[in-house]
Amino acid sequence: MVRPKKHLGQHFLTDNTVAKKITDGLSIVGCRNVLEVGPGKGVLTSILLDRTDIDLVPVEIDHESVEYLLNQYPGIEKKLIEADFLALDLNELFSEDFRIIGNFPYNISSQIFFKVLDHKDQVKEIVCMIQKEVADRIISPPGNKTYGILSVLLQTWFKIEYLFSVKPGSFFPVPAVQSAVIRLVRNDRTELGVDPKKFKIVIKTSFNQRRKMLRNSVKGLLNADVMENPLFQKRPEQLSVEEFIELTRFIEMSHGR
Repeated sequence: MVRPKKHLGQHFLTDNTVAKKITDGLSIVGCRNVLEVGPGKGVLTSILLDRTDIDLVPVEIDHESVEYLLNQYPGIEKKLIEADFLALDLNELFSEDFRIIGNFPYNISSQIFFKVLDHKDQVKEIVCMIQKEVADRIISPPGNKTYGILSVLLQTWFKIEYLFSVKPGSFFPVPAVQSAVIRLVRNDRTELGVDPKKFKIVIKTSFNQRRKMLRNSVKGLLNADVMENPLFQKRPEQLSVEEFIELTRFIEMSHGR
Protein backbone atom coordinates (compact mmCIF):
# COMPACT_ATOMS: atom_id res chain seq x y z
CA MET A 1 0.00 0.00 0.00
CA VAL A 2 1.24 3.45 -0.95
CA ARG A 3 0.09 6.28 1.29
CA PRO A 4 -0.26 9.64 -0.45
CA LYS A 5 2.17 12.10 1.10
CA LYS A 6 1.12 15.71 1.45
CA HIS A 7 4.68 17.07 1.48
CA LEU A 8 5.23 15.48 -1.95
CA GLY A 9 1.97 16.88 -3.31
CA GLN A 10 0.76 13.37 -4.13
CA HIS A 11 -2.73 12.91 -5.54
CA PHE A 12 -2.89 9.54 -7.27
CA LEU A 13 -4.88 9.36 -10.49
CA THR A 14 -7.40 6.50 -10.19
CA ASP A 15 -9.34 6.90 -13.45
CA ASN A 16 -7.96 4.56 -16.13
CA THR A 17 -9.91 6.29 -18.90
CA VAL A 18 -8.21 9.59 -18.05
CA ALA A 19 -4.85 7.81 -17.85
CA LYS A 20 -5.30 6.42 -21.38
CA LYS A 21 -6.24 9.88 -22.70
CA ILE A 22 -3.08 11.33 -21.15
CA THR A 23 -0.78 8.70 -22.67
CA ASP A 24 -2.54 9.08 -26.02
CA GLY A 25 -1.51 12.74 -25.85
CA LEU A 26 2.05 11.85 -26.83
CA SER A 27 1.96 12.92 -30.46
CA ILE A 28 5.53 13.02 -31.73
CA VAL A 29 6.68 9.96 -33.66
CA GLY A 30 10.28 8.76 -33.72
CA CYS A 31 11.50 10.19 -30.40
CA ARG A 32 11.67 6.98 -28.37
CA ASN A 33 12.95 8.26 -25.02
CA VAL A 34 10.09 9.12 -22.66
CA LEU A 35 10.70 10.24 -19.07
CA GLU A 36 7.76 9.84 -16.71
CA VAL A 37 7.82 12.26 -13.76
CA GLY A 38 6.41 10.83 -10.53
CA PRO A 39 4.70 7.58 -11.62
CA GLY A 40 3.26 7.10 -8.11
CA LYS A 41 1.17 3.91 -8.24
CA GLY A 42 1.80 3.47 -11.97
CA VAL A 43 -1.55 4.28 -13.57
CA LEU A 44 0.25 5.89 -16.55
CA THR A 45 3.27 3.59 -16.27
CA SER A 46 1.21 0.44 -16.83
CA ILE A 47 -0.02 1.79 -20.17
CA LEU A 48 3.33 3.20 -21.25
CA LEU A 49 5.16 -0.07 -20.50
CA ASP A 50 2.96 -1.83 -23.06
CA ARG A 51 3.93 0.55 -25.84
CA THR A 52 6.57 -0.74 -28.24
CA ASP A 53 7.23 2.66 -29.81
CA ILE A 54 8.88 4.20 -26.73
CA ASP A 55 11.68 3.53 -24.22
CA LEU A 56 10.26 4.51 -20.84
CA VAL A 57 12.28 5.92 -17.94
CA PRO A 58 10.07 6.47 -14.84
CA VAL A 59 11.57 8.78 -12.18
CA GLU A 60 10.10 8.55 -8.68
CA ILE A 61 11.29 10.25 -5.46
CA ASP A 62 9.03 8.34 -3.03
CA HIS A 63 10.64 5.10 -1.84
CA GLU A 64 7.26 3.60 -0.91
CA SER A 65 6.04 4.17 -4.48
CA VAL A 66 9.27 2.71 -5.87
CA GLU A 67 8.79 -0.50 -3.88
CA TYR A 68 5.18 -0.72 -5.04
CA LEU A 69 6.14 -0.25 -8.71
CA LEU A 70 8.91 -2.85 -8.47
CA ASN A 71 6.46 -5.39 -7.02
CA GLN A 72 3.65 -4.52 -9.41
CA TYR A 73 5.57 -4.38 -12.70
CA PRO A 74 8.23 -7.09 -13.16
CA GLY A 75 11.12 -5.87 -15.30
CA ILE A 76 10.65 -2.22 -14.43
CA GLU A 77 13.76 -2.29 -12.21
CA LYS A 78 15.88 -1.92 -15.35
CA LYS A 79 14.07 1.32 -16.22
CA LEU A 80 12.99 2.89 -12.92
CA ILE A 81 15.12 5.63 -11.33
CA GLU A 82 14.61 6.50 -7.67
CA ALA A 83 15.49 10.20 -7.62
CA ASP A 84 14.26 13.76 -7.34
CA PHE A 85 13.50 14.88 -10.89
CA LEU A 86 14.50 18.46 -10.03
CA ALA A 87 17.97 17.28 -8.96
CA LEU A 88 18.44 14.83 -11.85
CA ASP A 89 21.20 15.42 -14.42
CA LEU A 90 19.17 15.07 -17.60
CA ASN A 91 22.24 15.48 -19.82
CA GLU A 92 23.76 12.44 -18.16
CA LEU A 93 20.50 10.49 -18.45
CA PHE A 94 19.82 11.22 -22.13
CA SER A 95 22.33 11.81 -24.90
CA GLU A 96 19.50 12.20 -27.42
CA ASP A 97 16.15 14.01 -27.57
CA PHE A 98 13.44 12.94 -25.15
CA ARG A 99 9.83 13.55 -24.17
CA ILE A 100 8.29 14.03 -20.73
CA ILE A 101 4.97 12.79 -19.40
CA GLY A 102 3.44 12.78 -15.96
CA ASN A 103 0.90 13.79 -13.39
CA PHE A 104 3.13 16.56 -12.05
CA PRO A 105 3.08 17.19 -8.28
CA TYR A 106 1.18 20.47 -8.14
CA ASN A 107 3.47 22.02 -5.55
CA ILE A 108 6.52 21.84 -7.86
CA SER A 109 4.98 22.07 -11.35
CA SER A 110 6.48 25.53 -12.02
CA GLN A 111 9.94 24.29 -10.98
CA ILE A 112 9.55 21.34 -13.36
CA PHE A 113 8.81 23.72 -16.23
CA PHE A 114 11.82 25.90 -15.44
CA LYS A 115 13.99 22.77 -15.53
CA VAL A 116 12.42 21.83 -18.87
CA LEU A 117 13.37 25.28 -20.19
CA ASP A 118 16.99 24.61 -19.23
CA HIS A 119 16.86 21.55 -21.52
CA LYS A 120 14.59 22.97 -24.20
CA ASP A 121 16.78 21.79 -27.09
CA GLN A 122 16.47 18.17 -25.97
CA VAL A 123 12.87 18.13 -24.77
CA LYS A 124 10.69 17.71 -27.84
CA GLU A 125 7.32 17.25 -26.10
CA ILE A 126 5.68 17.38 -22.69
CA VAL A 127 2.27 15.91 -21.87
CA CYS A 128 1.34 16.64 -18.28
CA MET A 129 -1.48 16.98 -15.83
CA ILE A 130 -1.22 20.08 -13.66
CA GLN A 131 -3.44 22.38 -11.65
CA LYS A 132 -5.96 23.98 -14.01
CA GLU A 133 -5.06 27.44 -12.75
CA VAL A 134 -1.43 26.88 -13.78
CA ALA A 135 -2.49 25.43 -17.14
CA ASP A 136 -4.64 28.48 -17.83
CA ARG A 137 -1.70 30.72 -16.95
CA ILE A 138 0.71 28.85 -19.24
CA ILE A 139 -1.56 28.97 -22.30
CA SER A 140 -2.78 32.50 -21.60
CA PRO A 141 -2.30 34.99 -24.48
CA PRO A 142 -1.00 38.55 -24.03
CA GLY A 143 -3.57 40.93 -22.59
CA ASN A 144 -4.84 38.43 -20.04
CA LYS A 145 -4.36 38.96 -16.30
CA THR A 146 -3.03 35.42 -15.89
CA TYR A 147 -0.33 35.96 -18.55
CA GLY A 148 3.03 35.98 -16.77
CA ILE A 149 6.67 34.89 -16.63
CA LEU A 150 6.01 31.19 -17.28
CA SER A 151 3.56 32.01 -20.09
CA VAL A 152 6.16 34.07 -21.98
CA LEU A 153 9.11 31.74 -21.43
CA LEU A 154 7.25 28.55 -22.39
CA GLN A 155 5.46 30.15 -25.34
CA THR A 156 8.84 31.36 -26.62
CA TRP A 157 10.04 27.80 -27.17
CA PHE A 158 6.93 25.60 -27.27
CA LYS A 159 3.58 25.32 -29.03
CA ILE A 160 1.11 24.74 -26.19
CA GLU A 161 -2.30 23.07 -26.33
CA TYR A 162 -4.95 22.63 -23.65
CA LEU A 163 -6.07 19.02 -24.12
CA PHE A 164 -8.79 18.46 -21.49
CA SER A 165 -9.91 19.10 -17.91
CA VAL A 166 -9.92 16.45 -15.17
CA LYS A 167 -12.44 16.37 -12.31
CA PRO A 168 -11.21 16.17 -8.68
CA GLY A 169 -13.05 12.84 -8.27
CA SER A 170 -10.52 11.19 -10.58
CA PHE A 171 -7.90 11.28 -7.81
CA PHE A 172 -7.15 9.89 -4.38
CA PRO A 173 -7.05 11.84 -2.20
CA VAL A 174 -9.45 14.25 -3.90
CA PRO A 175 -7.62 17.55 -4.51
CA ALA A 176 -9.17 20.87 -3.59
CA VAL A 177 -8.36 22.23 -7.07
CA GLN A 178 -9.35 21.53 -10.65
CA SER A 179 -6.83 19.79 -12.92
CA ALA A 180 -5.99 19.96 -16.61
CA VAL A 181 -3.84 18.16 -19.16
CA ILE A 182 -1.74 20.20 -21.58
CA ARG A 183 0.71 19.34 -24.34
CA LEU A 184 3.82 21.34 -25.15
CA VAL A 185 5.64 20.65 -28.42
CA ARG A 186 9.02 22.22 -29.15
CA ASN A 187 8.64 24.84 -31.87
CA ASP A 188 11.08 25.72 -34.69
CA ARG A 189 12.80 28.58 -32.87
CA THR A 190 16.53 27.94 -32.58
CA GLU A 191 17.71 31.30 -31.24
CA LEU A 192 16.36 34.60 -29.93
CA GLY A 193 18.76 37.07 -31.51
CA VAL A 194 19.36 38.44 -28.01
CA ASP A 195 21.16 37.17 -24.91
CA PRO A 196 18.86 34.48 -23.42
CA LYS A 197 19.90 35.40 -19.88
CA LYS A 198 19.10 39.07 -20.48
CA PHE A 199 15.78 38.04 -22.05
CA LYS A 200 14.84 36.14 -18.88
CA ILE A 201 15.94 39.06 -16.67
CA VAL A 202 13.82 41.50 -18.68
CA ILE A 203 10.74 39.27 -18.40
CA LYS A 204 11.16 38.64 -14.68
CA THR A 205 11.89 42.31 -13.95
CA SER A 206 8.84 43.36 -15.95
CA PHE A 207 6.41 41.01 -14.19
CA ASN A 208 7.82 41.61 -10.72
CA GLN A 209 5.94 44.91 -10.91
CA ARG A 210 3.24 43.82 -13.34
CA ARG A 211 0.84 46.66 -12.53
CA LYS A 212 3.37 49.28 -13.53
CA MET A 213 4.11 50.43 -17.04
CA LEU A 214 7.41 49.13 -18.38
CA ARG A 215 8.98 52.59 -18.26
CA ASN A 216 8.81 52.24 -14.47
CA SER A 217 9.40 48.51 -13.97
CA VAL A 218 12.51 48.16 -16.19
CA LYS A 219 14.03 51.63 -15.72
CA GLY A 220 16.80 50.06 -13.65
CA LEU A 221 17.94 48.14 -16.75
CA LEU A 222 18.62 51.18 -18.97
CA ASN A 223 19.17 54.90 -19.24
CA ALA A 224 16.21 57.23 -18.82
CA ASP A 225 16.80 58.94 -22.19
CA VAL A 226 15.71 55.88 -24.20
CA MET A 227 12.17 55.64 -22.86
CA GLU A 228 10.55 57.07 -26.01
CA ASN A 229 10.03 53.59 -27.44
CA PRO A 230 6.23 52.84 -27.45
CA LEU A 231 6.88 49.48 -25.74
CA PHE A 232 7.64 51.34 -22.53
CA GLN A 233 4.13 52.75 -22.44
CA LYS A 234 2.68 49.25 -22.01
CA ARG A 235 2.29 46.91 -19.06
CA PRO A 236 4.11 43.57 -19.20
CA GLU A 237 0.98 41.47 -19.75
CA GLN A 238 0.34 43.41 -22.98
CA LEU A 239 3.59 42.30 -24.64
CA SER A 240 3.83 39.27 -26.93
CA VAL A 241 6.88 37.00 -27.02
CA GLU A 242 8.19 38.87 -30.06
CA GLU A 243 7.75 42.21 -28.29
CA PHE A 244 9.69 40.95 -25.28
CA ILE A 245 12.48 39.94 -27.66
CA GLU A 246 12.30 43.42 -29.22
CA LEU A 247 12.36 45.03 -25.76
CA THR A 248 15.43 42.98 -24.78
CA ARG A 249 17.18 43.91 -28.02
CA PHE A 250 16.41 47.58 -27.41
CA ILE A 251 17.82 47.38 -23.87
CA GLU A 252 20.96 45.62 -25.12
CA MET A 253 21.46 48.29 -27.80
CA SER A 254 20.95 51.12 -25.34
CA HIS A 255 23.73 49.70 -23.19
CA GLY A 256 26.00 49.71 -26.20
CA ARG A 257 25.50 53.41 -26.86
